[in-house]
Amino acid sequence: MFILKRQDVEISSIQHPKRDQPVPVIHYQGQTFRLISVFKASQEEEARALWRDLTDQRGKACVLLEEPDRFSVWGKIRLEQLSDTGSHSKAGIFTQGSLLLLQAVYMDIEDFLGAKQATLFEKDITEILRQKQLPQATTPEAVKFLLKQDPLDIHSLPNWQENHVTTFLQELHKLGKTYFGNANFAHPVVDRLQDMSDEERSLFISWLNQSPMSKLWQ
Repeated sequence: MFILKRQDVEISSIQHPKRDQPVPVIHYQGQTFRLISVFKASQEEEARALWRDLTDQRGKACVLLEEPDRFSVWGKIRLEQLSDTGSHSKAGIFTQGSLLLLQAVYMDIEDFLGAKQATLFEKDITEILRQKQLPQATTPEAVKFLLKQDPLDIHSLPNWQENHVTTFLQELHKLGKTYFGNANFAHPVVDRLQDMSDEERSLFISWLNQSPMSKLWQ
């Protein structure tokens, strides 16, 4: 949508309604955009690829911000979206929970195994999702978005159904076990879902416990 320079925009922050943390936002021509992903100055092509994927493939209104020392991608929001705690579909809640687990596994790999292994994990999960043809998750840029986005923003979730979530969690567990050498990373699930509301977290865990994946994610 837009490629802007630092001097073109005003960067500020607003308080996240569910988390005790500020959300970086930029304002441009009366519109507000929230931070999606940050890239080093040497990663210009990756930043542009994510920006193009979100705008061209997913129809998102996005800003690519060029700064001397970095590039960043920002997605358009309405401020009321951040405080939108209204209910959404069960599939949306299951998707939300599964992406929180993805990000937890990714961060654990980065923390315990190092940045190089985290990069390899991103490539591996990208290839798996491409093979499985999960909606809005078949390109490197789309997967990078899943790893960086705020899963609590229900308006940016991929359009997955229950079967997609089941496939995703099975493959995520299999890949995580390969990286960690055991299944301890998957327990306990509830610790990874603290950002969800109590009602939605209970629904997700209840569904998980009644599914074939109850033996994988506990």
